[in-house]
Amino acid sequence: MTHPRAAKDADVDEIRRIVADIETGFNTKDGELTVRHFAEDGWSIGVTGVRVAGREALLDAHRTALAGPLRDQYARYRVGEIAFLRPDVAIAQKYAFATDPQGRPIELDHTMIALYVLVKDGGRWQVAARQNTMAPR
Repeated sequence: MTHPRAAKDADVDEIRRIVADIETGFNTKDGELTVRHFAEDGWSIGVTGVRVAGREALLDAHRTALAGPLRDQYARYRVGEIAFLRPDVAIAQKYAFATDPQGRPIELDHTMIALYVLVKDGGRWQVAARQNTMAPR
């Protein structure tokens, strides 16, 4: 029998790995990796306020953005608070900080905060929704 605390620790670790994969995908310009952990019907709202729904549409949008306006942008992500609304539903904050291609921080007048809604389905966490917001530094 798995202890509830051990299960929660494993869930937190998995959610952190998901965000780390998304960061790696962003920095390597790998659109597939940036959306790998999204639910099939997941959606995301970008900093421009545009909502993109469905993993295939998200993949198309990410490939386009990573090859276009985001091709010379890099970031380091830090996971903030993770809260479990139910054993199979979590919300997580992510902070993104601009870096150069080698991962060294660069100073900008803004940063980004994201809120993730994750669901556990079939024993695996998936991103159901994400909201990105630009924030002043």
